[in-house]
Amino acid sequence: MESVDQILARRGGWATAAELAAVVTRHAVAKAVARGEIQRIALGIYALPGLPAETVAVLAYDGVLSHVSAAAACGLPLLVTPEKPHLIVPPHRRPRPGPAAVLHWANVSSLERQDRITSLSRTVVDCSRMLPFAEALAIADAALATRRLLPEELLAEVVAMRGAGCPNARRVAAAATPLAGSFLESILRALLISAGVEGFEPQVLVSHDGFRARVDLGHRLAKLALEAEGFEFHGSRRDFAADCYRYDELNTAGWLVLRFTYEQIIGDPAWVIATVRAALAQRLVA
Repeated sequence: MESVDQILARRGGWATAAELAAVVTRHAVAKAVARGEIQRIALGIYALPGLPAETVAVLAYDGVLSHVSAAAACGLPLLVTPEKPHLIVPPHRRPRPGPAAVLHWANVSSLERQDRITSLSRTVVDCSRMLPFAEALAIADAALATRRLLPEELLAEVVAMRGAGCPNARRVAAAATPLAGSFLESILRALLISAGVEGFEPQVLVSHDGFRARVDLGHRLAKLALEAEGFEFHGSRRDFAADCYRYDELNTAGWLVLRFTYEQIIGDPAWVIATVRAALAQRLVA
C-alpha cells in the first residue's frame, strides 16, 4: 500500500482530505502529519513539505496566483522579486488565516480558477495597475514577445478595464511592442517616453557596405543608437573582437552609439536622459 506522502507525490504534491479519504484512513493521514511527512496547510488541504511558497499560498487561500507573482511564474522579467505571493481571491470572501501573502479581491474566469493563475493578458494589465510605467512596460513587452499575447488583445483588455491604475495600464498597452530585445532595453525606452524624447525605435537594423547589425534603440534621422548593457561580459577574445568590429562598423556607417549600463539606467535615469538629449541635439544640428 502506498504511504500518504507517496500518494501526495503522485498527485502533484497536495490533495484534499476528501481525496485522501478515498485511498487511506484518517489515522494514516494524522500519523503522517505527526511524523512531518506531510503538512496541513489549510482546513482540509494536505501537502508535502517544501512546496513553493506561491503554491502553498494558493492552496491555503484557495486563490489564484496573480499580479507580479503570476508574471514571475510566466517567465516575465521583474525588477524586484515579490517578497510575498500575490493572489486573487473572490471579492466577497472574508479574510482567513494563512501564510504571508498579498491578497487582491476580484473576480476571475473559470479557466483562471482552474489553472490557479491569471491569464497572460490579465497578468500584464494587473501589473500595469500597480507598477511604475517603466517596470510595467518591460513586462508588457516581454509578454508580447512570447507571441502568446497580441498587441490588439492587450489593447482590448485595457479598454474594458475599470478602477485604480487605468491610466497607467492604458499608457503601457499603447506603448508596448513585441520588438523589444531585453528587459533593460524596455526600461530605457520607457525613460525616453516619460521624458518626451521622441524618434527612437526598438531593434533598428543598420546596413552599410554589406554590414548589418541591430541596435537596441535607434533614431534614424539623427543616426543615434542607444544600447542597454546588462550584466553580460565578453566571454572570450573572439567575443570582444566581434563587439569592437560591430561598433566600429556602426561608427563608419555614420551612427553614434551611446552605451548605458544597468546601474546607469536604473540608478541615474536623469543623467541618461540628459546625455541622450545632448547627443540628439548635436546630431540633429549637424
